[in-house]
Amino acid sequence: MLRRLALTVVTSAASLAALSAAPPAAYAESLPFMPPPVSGADDADRLTVTVSRAGGGLDGTFELDCHPVGGSHPDARAACEQLDQKTSWGRSPFAPAQEGGMCTMQYGGPATARVTGTWAGRPVDATYQRGDGCEIARWDALVPVLPELSA
Repeated sequence: MLRRLALTVVTSAASLAALSAAPPAAYAESLPFMPPPVSGADDADRLTVTVSRAGGGLDGTFELDCHPVGGSHPDARAACEQLDQKTSWGRSPFAPAQEGGMCTMQYGGPATARVTGTWAGRPVDATYQRGDGCEIARWDALVPVLPELSA
C-alpha cells in the first residue's frame, strides 16, 4: 500500500512537471477563436463600420477607435464598451450565426452592415444582415456598434 502511494505521488509530480513545461502557445493554437484579453495596451482596436439600406439617416461609413475611444462613430464610447463586454476567451463578438441553427423565419428588413479592421489584435471582416431570426439576433447583439433597428 505504501509503495502504491509513493508511485502515485511520483507519477503525479512527473505529469505536473510535463504539463508545466509545455509552452502556453501550444494551447492557444488549439483554440482558433480566442482573442487576447482586452487591455489598455491595445491601441490597434480600429474598426470601419459600413451600414447600408438601414434608412432614417443611419446609413454610412464610420470609423471606430477603442483604447482610446475615438473616430467618427456616432456613439463610440458605448460601441467600445459593448465590444469589450462581448470579447472573452473563446468567444468573438464578430462570430457568424451558428450554421444549421434553428432560426425563426422572420424578415428584419434590407439593412446590411460590414465591419472590418482589427479588434483585440485580430483581423475582422464580418458581414451582417437581417434576413432571419438568427441574423437579427446577431445584429442586435452588436448594437450600438451597429444601429438599433426595429424588426
